[in-house]
Amino acid sequence: MKTAIVYYSMSGNTAMTAEELVKHLDADLIEIRPVKQYPDKGIRKFLWGGKSAVMAETPELQEYSFPAEDYDLVILGFPVWAGNMAPPMRTFVRDNLEALKGKRIAAYACQSGNGADRAFGKLRECLDGAKPEATLVLVDPKRKRDPENEKRIVRFTRQLT
Repeated sequence: MKTAIVYYSMSGNTAMTAEELVKHLDADLIEIRPVKQYPDKGIRKFLWGGKSAVMAETPELQEYSFPAEDYDLVILGFPVWAGNMAPPMRTFVRDNLEALKGKRIAAYACQSGNGADRAFGKLRECLDGAKPEATLVLVDPKRKRDPENEKRIVRFTRQLT
């Protein structure tokens, strides 16, 4: 079984989590990035990112390689913005929906407050109702080093093996 971890990370939390997951899974990392970057600090970060998430925008992505036929399991990772998945992940799912059908899907979300459950619900809608077989939520793992996060990651990966 081959695994892909497809993720979008603005502040590094989701990327750091992807790197931790790779320590427990034999997986390829595929980072997606929007063509037009979001502001990453100040009030503009929250206003622009929040609006984009609430409006379910699908920004154009930079070129990436996702040979879907090579993977049995696809793990989707994203930050939670305004109770939604970050818009670049919405674009990825939209653009690869047919290729994702029939694959095992799991997801993880990094958040500062709350909203991951709602974001997973939005992901499920984008996946035409397909429910991820496992989910993981971490709160600011880069900034708030929590020893419990390693246990959460291990539990998550064990659900997938």
